[in-house]
Amino acid sequence: MHNEIPELGDLVLSLRGRDAGRVLYVVGVRGDDLLLADGRVRMIELPKRKKRKHVRWADRPEDRVRHKLCLGQKVLNSELRKAIAAWSATGDKG
Repeated sequence: MHNEIPELGDLVLSLRGRDAGRVLYVVGVRGDDLLLADGRVRMIELPKRKKRKHVRWADRPEDRVRHKLCLGQKVLNSELRKAIAAWSATGDKG
């Protein structure tokens, strides 16, 4: 088990709230809060604000979505959905 601190572009697992059990991308960081989106329930235009203690780090994927987020480029909701689905299908869960 990793004890990583979630950063921009990381995948996290929500531990609390209505979205508990969902995998989301970190699309922004504001102090101790993370801005999370999955492109399906939580769109990138209106990300969910969640405290770091309410998520568990899942992975730091080397994919196009992470690269675009780190460069500050526009990311589409469809890209988030596809990347999360591809990550989930690999079975390589950190």
